[in-house]
Amino acid sequence: QVQLVESGGGLVQAGGSLRLSCAASGRTFSSYAMGWFRQAPGKERQFVATISWNSFYTYYADSVKGRFTISRVNARNTVYLQMNSLKFEDTAVYYCAAGPTASAYSGSYSSWGQGTQVTVSS
Repeated sequence: QVQLVESGGGLVQAGGSLRLSCAASGRTFSSYAMGWFRQAPGKERQFVATISWNSFYTYYADSVKGRFTISRVNARNTVYLQMNSLKFEDTAVYYCAAGPTASAYSGSYSSWGQGTQVTVSS
């Protein structure tokens, strides 16, 4: 398993942008698919985006498609989530996760970060 630490969350106005980072420890980061999920208060954890180990495959939730971009730099053991045109409904705690395959299913991931809060003011 890898240890994951998210950063980059904060308070932003609607229409603004944020870039989340997820730093992984360990030498096997490049062998993992990575995902971003989010959880708003009182709601279930929701899939946001995923990327394969070699960046060849990415997949997004419909709610963020065209606004968010997932990317990774294996040499830096880091995965990113660029979030543009943020909306109030994007407010949530954002989690990164690592697993064997790129998937929208949270159960596919074996390692999770502690989360970073994103708050979008309307």
